[in-house]
Amino acid sequence: MIRVLLADDEELIRTALAALLGLEGDIEVVAQAADGRGAVREALAHRPDVAVVDLQMPGLNGMEVAAELARALPPCAVVILTGHGRPPLLKRALEAGARGFLPKGSPGGQLAEVIRRVHEGGRYVDPALAADALTAPPCPLTPRELEVLRLVESDTPVSVIARRTHLSAGTVRNHLAAIVAKLGAAGRADAVRIAHDNGWLP
Repeated sequence: MIRVLLADDEELIRTALAALLGLEGDIEVVAQAADGRGAVREALAHRPDVAVVDLQMPGLNGMEVAAELARALPPCAVVILTGHGRPPLLKRALEAGARGFLPKGSPGGQLAEVIRRVHEGGRYVDPALAADALTAPPCPLTPRELEVLRLVESDTPVSVIARRTHLSAGTVRNHLAAIVAKLGAAGRADAVRIAHDNGWLP
């Protein structure tokens, strides 16, 4: 029997997945969690074979859960479910230790097959997403520009960004102008949206 943990902050989705997997003769859902920290806690308590976690969750996101379980519970294979199947997210998820990456729009029976595959030591990446990842353009922003953009996202004033990044306010403004130009954005908020849409901001 393959023991599975389900973690998703949307109870309806979590319950539906548990019911779906309950129909499989060789899979048992042994624990559920509504957030990332709960997922790690339940995994350590129940020691499942496979953890199926949503990418976007409160506390810790799916990638952070994967990284934590890779460190604390290496035998547990992590499958990330996401409504945001963008190539950069796929790359980061695999780097974090996930063994499967599956869009939420996948056919119902596919999750059980992916669980079996990763439990046997294999990997699974949605084929369409893998093809997109091979042709996706790289992030045009430098690591410093991404750092500035992350701070802008939370409406941090330029003076505070300058202090946190050890840059002058003028240099921060130059970075922001370069970011907007590189992304072809209408402004800072639009630049944040574009970066998120492409998976360049976690």
